[in-house]
Amino acid sequence: MSKVVTFNRTGGPEVLEIVDQEVPAPAVGEVQIRVKAIGLNRAEIMYRNGEYVIDPVFPARLGYEAAGVVEAVGDNVEGFSLGDAVSVIPSFMFSEYGMYGERVNAPVHAVVKHPENLSFEEAAASWMMYVTAYGALVEYGNLQAGQNVVIRAASSSVGLAAIQIANMLGAKPIALTRTTEKSEMLLKAGAAAVIATAEQDMVAEITRATDGAGAHIVFDPVGGPDVAKLTQVMAPQGIFFQYGALDSRDMLVPVFDILGKHLTLRGYELFEITTDSEKLARAKSFVAEGLRVGKLKPVIDKTFPLEQIADAQRYMEANGQVGKIIVTVE
Repeated sequence: MSKVVTFNRTGGPEVLEIVDQEVPAPAVGEVQIRVKAIGLNRAEIMYRNGEYVIDPVFPARLGYEAAGVVEAVGDNVEGFSLGDAVSVIPSFMFSEYGMYGERVNAPVHAVVKHPENLSFEEAAASWMMYVTAYGALVEYGNLQAGQNVVIRAASSSVGLAAIQIANMLGAKPIALTRTTEKSEMLLKAGAAAVIATAEQDMVAEITRATDGAGAHIVFDPVGGPDVAKLTQVMAPQGIFFQYGALDSRDMLVPVFDILGKHLTLRGYELFEITTDSEKLARAKSFVAEGLRVGKLKPVIDKTFPLEQIADAQRYMEANGQVGKIIVTVE
C-alpha cells in the first residue's frame, strides 16, 4: 500500500485527500518509483480547480514532477535498474499518471537519471522549469551569446531557469517583476537588469537595459494588454513566446510592430518538447550537462511534508514564492 493524494470534487486545497492505495506493478514501458520529493506545478492547481485543459475524472490524481529511486521496471524498459536515482519530466496527462504519492508508476519516456550532485529535492525542482525554458530559448529561439532576452514573471521557477540558461549561453537576461521587492534577489540570481513593471516605465527601462538594441526574445507567461509595450521594445526579427495566461485578458499587439520589425509571436508549451522524442532527448542532454557542471542550479523556495500537501498548494496560490515549492516524502 502507498499513500497517494486524490480528490473527488473540484475546489480549493481542502478537496485534497491522502489515502492508502495499492500501486500495481509497472506495466509495459513503465518504471515504478519510490518517491522522495515532489515539485509543485501551477497546472496542478488549475486541474484541481477544474480550469485545466482536461477535466478531472474522479477519483482524480495529481502531480507532474517527482524524484526518487527505481523500485521496479516493466517489460520493454531499458536503461534503468533497481536503485537508480531518477526524476520525472512532465510528458503525460493527469488522467494517465499522477506523481503525488509515496510510490508511483511513470512512463519510461518521462523518466531520466539525474546527476549525482543533485539532492532529491533539487532533482524534483529541476526538469519542468529547465526543459520549459530550454524549449523556448534554445530549441525554438536559438538564443545566442550577446542577445537580449526579456523574462516576464522572472521570480517564478521557470523565470529563474530562463535567467540561468541565458547566462549559460552568454546572453543578457532582463528580468521583469511587478515591484522592486524581488529586485535584489533577481540580481543575485543572475539577471543583468531588473525592471519593476508596476513602478517603472517598462518601455524606457527595457530600451535602456538593451542599449537601444531591443529584445531578441521575450519569454512571457502573463500576456494581457502590456504585451503591446513588449513588442514595442523588441529587436527586428525578434521572437515572442507566450507560455502562460496569468492575465487572461486579450493581448494587445500593435500591427506595425509586427510588420515593421518582422516579429514572430507564438504560443508555446512544455509538451511541445516532452512529447517529441528527438526534442526531448536534446533537452535532457542540455539540462543534464548544465546541472552536472553547476551552471544550472535549481532554486527551492520552501519545502513541505506530504501530509501538508494542501498547505503547500495554498502557499503556491499566495504567489509569494521565489523558485520552486517542494513536497518531501518519507
